[in-house]
Amino acid sequence: MSEAHAHPEHVAHHFDTAEQQFETGKFGMWIFLLTEILFFSGLFVVYSTLRNNNPEVFAYAANHLDTDLGAINTVVLLISSFTFALGVRNAMLGQRKALTVNLLITFLCAGAFMGIKYQEYTHKYHEGLLWSGAEHSVFKEDLSKVLPSVREHSAHGHTNAIADAEAMTPEFRREVGLFFAIYFCLTGLHGIHVLLGMVLIGWLIRRNARGDFGPHNFGAIDFGALYWHIVDLIWIFLFPLLYLIA
Repeated sequence: MSEAHAHPEHVAHHFDTAEQQFETGKFGMWIFLLTEILFFSGLFVVYSTLRNNNPEVFAYAANHLDTDLGAINTVVLLISSFTFALGVRNAMLGQRKALTVNLLITFLCAGAFMGIKYQEYTHKYHEGLLWSGAEHSVFKEDLSKVLPSVREHSAHGHTNAIADAEAMTPEFRREVGLFFAIYFCLTGLHGIHVLLGMVLIGWLIRRNARGDFGPHNFGAIDFGALYWHIVDLIWIFLFPLLYLIA
């Protein structure tokens, strides 16, 4: 019984020490993140292959993306990674209030990122800048069924996507639609990871409010920060690949 009582409260029963628990958890987190990197790497290979085969199509399609919003989102994520890193230090030093503040800032930055992404997606929908199979896409081979609907949605738009699409050959329209399929696939999957990160950060904030973290128990904060840094890193690749095509 005395041995059981000597076991640290924050250390799971199947670990001998807090250090062993932390190192095991960190190793497991890196294995998980490696699968995420491999997953997105496969998508980047698909993107690179299609772009090499259709460089002029991708360069044209990228002109319909809002580089300013993409740049703002990049800065927002960089700030969120910085505050999360500060949060890890706060946990290591037992600075509970500072940890809460930095986690809240990270959460708000993530929310701002998703809000900007929602604005981008809404604009694309109204202008018909979607993959070829979408109902309102202006990149269908047969535009006769979709144009009246898109004209209604984009009556007050800032682009001339319909006129541009009508001037394209059906083959070129299909290939531009392929670019937007890749755009929504990559940014959508990344957005899902951001939303999952927000759930994670909310869980960490709740646990910190209970006083779960301190100098001897900050593993969850450290692991959460690793996940968030990978989400940030993926966007660092997505932004130039999609928005800054020469």
